[in-house]
Amino acid sequence: MDVVAQCPHCGEPLDLYIDEAGGITQRYIEDCSVCCRPIEVEVVLGPGDDEHDDVRVSVRAADG
Repeated sequence: MDVVAQCPHCGEPLDLYIDEAGGITQRYIEDCSVCCRPIEVEVVLGPGDDEHDDVRVSVRAADG
């Protein structure tokens, strides 16, 4: 599943691919494709009848 988030560093939109087989809660580091700075991505998949039901994605700067 594809979702769009906003880079916490430069504000540009990020196209993220969420692997639904990766578990209910996922956390990983990905570099922004525009500014190349690290972003911590957290995904929480909730129950639903449709593949897009109750998907929460949050991003934050992963400097440090």
